[in-house]
Amino acid sequence: MSEPSHGVTLAAIQAARRRLEGQVARTPLVRSEALSRRFDADILLKLETCQPTGAFKLRGATNMIAALIERHGREALAAGVVTASTGNHGRAVAHAAARLGIPAVVCLSRLVPADKAEAVAALGAEVRRVGESQDAAFAEVERLVRERGMVLIPPFDDPLIAAGQGTIGLELLEDAPDLDRVLAGLSGGGLLGGIGAALKALRPEVTVTGVSLSRGAAMAESLAAGHPLAVEEETSLGDSLGGGIGLDNRCTFALVREVMDEHYRVSEAAIAAAMVDFLEHEKRLVEGAAAVGLAALAEHGIAVRGQTVALILSGNAVSLETFDRARALAGC
Repeated sequence: MSEPSHGVTLAAIQAARRRLEGQVARTPLVRSEALSRRFDADILLKLETCQPTGAFKLRGATNMIAALIERHGREALAAGVVTASTGNHGRAVAHAAARLGIPAVVCLSRLVPADKAEAVAALGAEVRRVGESQDAAFAEVERLVRERGMVLIPPFDDPLIAAGQGTIGLELLEDAPDLDRVLAGLSGGGLLGGIGAALKALRPEVTVTGVSLSRGAAMAESLAAGHPLAVEEETSLGDSLGGGIGLDNRCTFALVREVMDEHYRVSEAAIAAAMVDFLEHEKRLVEGAAAVGLAALAEHGIAVRGQTVALILSGNAVSLETFDRARALAGC
């Protein structure tokens, strides 16, 4: 059997898991009693908020850097690594690079909240604010790769990144072998695509549900069009789900199209209500992008009765100011 064009195979995900052992957390999968009663289902929360950097992105970034060293030697990264990010991936690259003593530059658009930029800088990376979109930040990345010989660690569009995120899927099935459905945020496609690749290889009957923002959802618009599109970003509580997928996308567009079974878009009000719900009933402060699974269940009335359902709580990078905005929008 030939390897898929996107390159994210079960073998690649299993290799990622070996590289990540001892480098990232094997995060808990916990049952929410309140949500299980509310939806008459077994609702499980995958707590990627427990990663050292507070988000799932550490898996992909660490896997890629480790794989490059494994294949080409540490000297291949002597000029340092560079990326563009909406925040969490930048923290992941900064964390992984610092542990290995490798210089790192993280390019952020001006739409990325200040608290996320400060968190990246605190890990030792150089932060560059560039333009009003992810595409503008990527232009600066390309310049640094071209002029300084830095190595790009992309936020999502690479088989090594998606395979690292796919290790979440392996853990889900180990902890919940009867899993019926998983809901994950959909942006660039590394998270949902990687998880979906693992699940479809090992338990193909699991329903893989992607959740996007109601506005500025580049992957959703691209899938509807049948090819990658440039979509204008908009400010959102779920800002980690913003950004384009790249007109020359070579991995995640095909991957998501292959593994995703259904897709929902959620409003700002639904995201706000879910963020508040997680704090009030689960005592978990999560960012908007981490709350979209619950937002989709509530806003769209997805039929999950009697099912075992996993919600991916992807990150906790939310300021109190942003959370107060969510509370106000939710009417609290």
